[in-house]
Amino acid sequence: MADESPLIRSLRAAVAAAPGDVPLRLHFAELLLAGGRNDEAVAEAAVALQHAPGDADARALMVRAMGMPPASATAPTERAPGPSATRAPTESGPEPSEPTGLPERPEPPVGGAAAFDWDAAEQQVQDVVGPRFLEDPQAADGEGAAGDDAWDVDAPGAVRLADVGGMDEVKERLEAAFLAPMRNPELRRLYGKSLRGGLLLYGPPGCGKTFIARAVAGELGANFLTVSLSDVLDMWIGASEKNIHDIFETARRQAPCVVFLDELDALGAKRSRTHHSGLRNVVNQLLTELDGIASGAGNEGVFVLAATNVPWDVDIALRRPGRLDRTLLVLPPDATAREAILRYHLRERPIEAVDLGKLVKATEDFSGADLAHVCESAAEAALLDSARSGSVRLITTKDLLGAAKQIKPSTEPWFAAARNVAMFANEGGLYDDLLAHLKRKRKL
Repeated sequence: MADESPLIRSLRAAVAAAPGDVPLRLHFAELLLAGGRNDEAVAEAAVALQHAPGDADARALMVRAMGMPPASATAPTERAPGPSATRAPTESGPEPSEPTGLPERPEPPVGGAAAFDWDAAEQQVQDVVGPRFLEDPQAADGEGAAGDDAWDVDAPGAVRLADVGGMDEVKERLEAAFLAPMRNPELRRLYGKSLRGGLLLYGPPGCGKTFIARAVAGELGANFLTVSLSDVLDMWIGASEKNIHDIFETARRQAPCVVFLDELDALGAKRSRTHHSGLRNVVNQLLTELDGIASGAGNEGVFVLAATNVPWDVDIALRRPGRLDRTLLVLPPDATAREAILRYHLRERPIEAVDLGKLVKATEDFSGADLAHVCESAAEAALLDSARSGSVRLITTKDLLGAAKQIKPSTEPWFAAARNVAMFANEGGLYDDLLAHLKRKRKL
């Protein structure tokens, strides 16, 4: 409507996007009622009652919007005085069995004096005596206020995909499969795409899966919550499952939020291979939370990213459609990414005429962690020479190439194990991208 305020238009759009959010709809109806739009307020209150038939606030708002007097206005507040109330009191007072005609609550003080201000009195004597009542922090909220601060949620960071050096293929797949639908809310609503999602990142260790997850959170402008096995497991029966539930409840309250499940093969290992019932229950609870069954509002605004080095050890139920249904292979950094990583690790070290082109060629298949180790080893060699000679020597290309020759890529054992999986256990084409990479590298 042309005469609507920006606030009304924003709330109308928010209610349309979340029709089951009763408190939001009631807030919208209150603003309509305050603006004199009683008919619209009645309609919104009626929809709220359809979602929550027993909601007292929705009923009260419906009554006010329809112009009806509240139920308490017509209810008698005290007994009407009977004939016995006019009798003169005797010396002994009225008999217990006789009605007195007086209200059952105590009368106000004579002269209309205000009730005693306990708060003011407590402030005057707080240095002498303690407070009259102790507040239980656990009871401040219906579900326990301590749970609100139990998990550290990072605010939206400044890291973006542009900060990830190279890896253009990874970025394009992230954009097409994950980020584009989230950046275009109109198209998302048109095609019925919910504001939620799950993505599994897998590949050799040390190749930047965690950094990419943070970059995705930055692209979405979402909070970031990291979860590992040590955050979940507990010695008490049922506590691990409760931790999983509390983590997702925190993410729902902080939405939009990216939940990053690190080392998913430990959290969601195949239940057929798990002999401990506690670990199986953790997987079951994780499946429930991914579906949003435990929350009436679902997982709207919660994006689940997971990382693992061994996706073939992850329970297959976690990877079915609707959960972690998209999979992305994160390979060792390409030439552009290797150059960016080397520049980053050499930026504050004393270097001289370093030929990055030669170094990039000599470090093929190195992970990001391997490249950091190359720079560290070269710096150690130059430091030892400087200590022996008594004069500072700068780090040269020779130092870096020598360190690269001594370090074996940590990705080779991973590809050796992944090769068998890609060749003999590629059910449903889960590892087609891995198979294509091995063929390009002639490792089959």
